[in-house]
Amino acid sequence: MTGISTHVLDTSLGRPAEGVPVELALRTEEGWQVLGASATDSDGRVEDLAAVAAGSVVRLLFDTGAYFARTGGERPFFPEVSIVFTVAPAQHHYHVPLLLNPFGYSVYRGS
Repeated sequence: MTGISTHVLDTSLGRPAEGVPVELALRTEEGWQVLGASATDSDGRVEDLAAVAAGSVVRLLFDTGAYFARTGGERPFFPEVSIVFTVAPAQHHYHVPLLLNPFGYSVYRGS
């Protein structure tokens, strides 16, 4: 099994994005099955949302609209960010950071 964590940084403010709702889901033949949900902590992190099997296709869904509405920032162009990836065999952990601003985002496989 492979653990999944994430980290969200608000690049428009230059600090961690606290309180971003995040959902982890598994792709199944019937559609997406939610495995876990949380919100980023004061450091912008969500540790170990759930463990998934190798070969699984998973989705991290970030409710960026809720975050920007709560922080009083600009209305975002992307009200949600969906990151879909495949969990490779022999990986013990995936860390997927999101760099966020009201008009764009960037994501990468972290360590």
